Amino acid sequence: MFKLCGLQFLLVIHSALCHNLGDLHVTGPLKDMNFSVPEGGGMRFIYQFTSEPPAVSFRVTGDKDGIIDIVPRTGILYLNGSLDWETKAVHRLQVESLDEKGNIVKGPYTVTIYVEDINDNPPEFDQKEYTGVVRQNSRPGKPFMYVHATDRDDPTTPHAQLTYSILHHFPNPYTEMLFQIDSVTGAISPSKMGSYYLDPQKQDTFTLVVTVKDMAGMTMNAFTSSADVLITVKESMWKAPPTIHIQENSTQVHPVNISQVHSNEPDVIYDLFEKEKLPRLPFSIDQNGVIYVTEPLDREEDDSYAFFVVTKDNKGELVDKPLQIHVVVEDINDNPPVCQQALTVIEVQENEGLGSNIGTVFATDMDEKDTLNSRLQFKIESQVPSVPASNLFFIQQDTGILQLTSHLLNKRMASNYSLKVLVTDAVFQTHCDVQIHVIDINDQIPIFEKSDYHNVTIAESEPVGTVILEIQATDGDEPDTGSSYIIYQVKEGDPNNTFIIETDPETNRGFVKINKALDFEAAPMYNLVINATNPEPLVPGVQYNSSSLTLFKVFVTNVDEPPVFLKTVYKGEVSEDIPVNSLVMTVEAYDPEGAAVRYSLEGDIRKWLKIDSTTGHIYTASTLDREQEEIYTVDVVASELNNTAQKSKTTLILHLHDVNDNPPQLAMDYPLFFCHPLIGGERAFIQATDDDEQLYYSRFTFSLVDDMNTRNNWEISKVNATHAYLSPKHANFEEKVYNVPVIISDNGKPPLERKVNLEVNICKCSSEKSCFIEVQREHSWPSTGQAIGILIGVLLIIGFVIGGVFFHMRYKQKNEKKSHQKDVQDKSELNRLT
Repeated sequence: MFKLCGLQFLLVIHSALCHNLGDLHVTGPLKDMNFSVPEGGGMRFIYQFTSEPPAVSFRVTGDKDGIIDIVPRTGILYLNGSLDWETKAVHRLQVESLDEKGNIVKGPYTVTIYVEDINDNPPEFDQKEYTGVVRQNSRPGKPFMYVHATDRDDPTTPHAQLTYSILHHFPNPYTEMLFQIDSVTGAISPSKMGSYYLDPQKQDTFTLVVTVKDMAGMTMNAFTSSADVLITVKESMWKAPPTIHIQENSTQVHPVNISQVHSNEPDVIYDLFEKEKLPRLPFSIDQNGVIYVTEPLDREEDDSYAFFVVTKDNKGELVDKPLQIHVVVEDINDNPPVCQQALTVIEVQENEGLGSNIGTVFATDMDEKDTLNSRLQFKIESQVPSVPASNLFFIQQDTGILQLTSHLLNKRMASNYSLKVLVTDAVFQTHCDVQIHVIDINDQIPIFEKSDYHNVTIAESEPVGTVILEIQATDGDEPDTGSSYIIYQVKEGDPNNTFIIETDPETNRGFVKINKALDFEAAPMYNLVINATNPEPLVPGVQYNSSSLTLFKVFVTNVDEPPVFLKTVYKGEVSEDIPVNSLVMTVEAYDPEGAAVRYSLEGDIRKWLKIDSTTGHIYTASTLDREQEEIYTVDVVASELNNTAQKSKTTLILHLHDVNDNPPQLAMDYPLFFCHPLIGGERAFIQATDDDEQLYYSRFTFSLVDDMNTRNNWEISKVNATHAYLSPKHANFEEKVYNVPVIISDNGKPPLERKVNLEVNICKCSSEKSCFIEVQREHSWPSTGQAIGILIGVLLIIGFVIGGVFFHMRYKQKNEKKSHQKDVQDKSELNRLT
């Protein structure tokens, strides 16, 4: 009954829309056909097959599934229900036409109906609730669990393309989520924030609400499902062990197990790498995370090591964060004390006080500092000689400081002592040698051989460094010591340190030298008091006295010196348009002896300056020109009035400031031309320049003279500050040279201008666009002299050719004759041999 009603409904629809069916191309003859029909949608017609006589009806068989059928008389293929892609995606049918008796006329033909999927199924998780475990400090992005969902829709369409996301995060104590999910695979991993902040001591469980959407999550009409994920946070097994202590020079069989690390992930590959590149790393790790030391260590070579343990997966990617491992090498007493010096030499004065520190014996130990292994103790084992007593010296046990135990040192009795010092640590011992020199005390003062060296006369022109006097003092203390070495100093009479005294270290002789230039006018005479002292202090009770002093006078004689300028260089600035006889500057010099000074100029090659010989005033002697010379340099000479040989020079540098005194001019050295005939639009480049100084930039104005003929034929247009275009106004020009008057103005103050006549050539042009100049040819016979010269030249050439041929033939005949003679000789020799 349901099918009948449906059929009656379709017949009515067909009767009403028969014309439209033809327009929509849903009718046609019986043949193999394919149809695509969306699932769902209820009853509908698919196609109408038309019959050809004698066929009067149609029949359909195959995968009808009670939904697909055909109206026998009309051939309408229709659905009386909804197709379902999830139930069957393809329906294969056979259609045939029948005559009145039910016999097959045509067919069967294959009709295939492909069911198109629509998004009518929401995605479904394979579990309602998921559980997972994550370790503290797990690497961000490393999955520790997966969620999975399916969709019954067509997997080749977006209907079944799923996208995962985290909807909620309980609890969520931070602004960013601690977990993340791969939108495609559903892999859940710690985020960067989670890798840092996950801590089971603070929060050991989390609940995530994970959603899955179909349609690749790209439309609001997508279906969404959700599931809970319960995550437990456990303490990380991936931790660096505490600092590892290893005793140096271990005698155990290596390698030795020293620690172990555990990754949070199974089946990882452990490896080590160095923090700093070492010649070798004496450590290794096995695939259980056990760390070994591979050889005995030496603390004196390296007292500590730092390296990293890493874990990798089978693709070589890092799994965990690198762990830093610290190893400290513990010291054992395996190094003896070492004397810092093979022989320690100490000097002590014979009057040194009881208990005085006279020196230190230094030794080192390579074992660890500030431990008992490197603690050193000192002891004097022997003293040679043992006079006047065997225990003159004492050494502090823990510092190595040597002290005197008596007042009995006497250089005349023993000038040197040798000590043997025993240095020990807890295990080893070493002997250090000490040499003690008893030095004489400074109980003698230097004594001058003369108490007065009278006087010395020297000219003020003597150069610095000249020795003017030798002095001598003697000292009775031990030679070659600080007690007997003599230092000479000017005690009085030389406030400006004009003199200096140097000592010969071998003879203690003093050399008085000039330290600064002498000046008769400033100091004609010096009364010098000189003392002699030792670098070592005198012993108590002994003082320097008059025996260590001497006197002498220095008389400086006058030398006529040249005048002296007040300045080494004089500099001035003037404008180039300064009037003649204007004062430029004044130079000044004086004569040390007070003589009158006269001035003159040298090197004034342009004769621009003159000088007043008495006052030193310098004036302009002629017009200055900056364009010829911007910086003008001359020498100023000052000489004594009565002795011109005594003279000195200084330099005058005069900087000339520019004024606008040069009109602009053309900067081109080539004529302008235009090709005849003109076609319009031609223009030529012109450029101007100016000899005046351009403080910023040149700026010129170009214009034509106020002449009707010129303005009717030519025009000027500005290009920039220094260039312009000259253009003809029309094309009616003859082939000739035209003079175009142009006015060029500058931007000076006041501005200047120049009128120039530009030569412009209107000419025929070559293919290279340059003026073509026709060469004039003259047609004439040669003169008599030219004809005779040509004739003689031809005869000479003929003579040379004939002579060459003759000599060549003679040479050939001579060679043929020699060849014939040789052939005869060869035949005779051959006959003889035969």
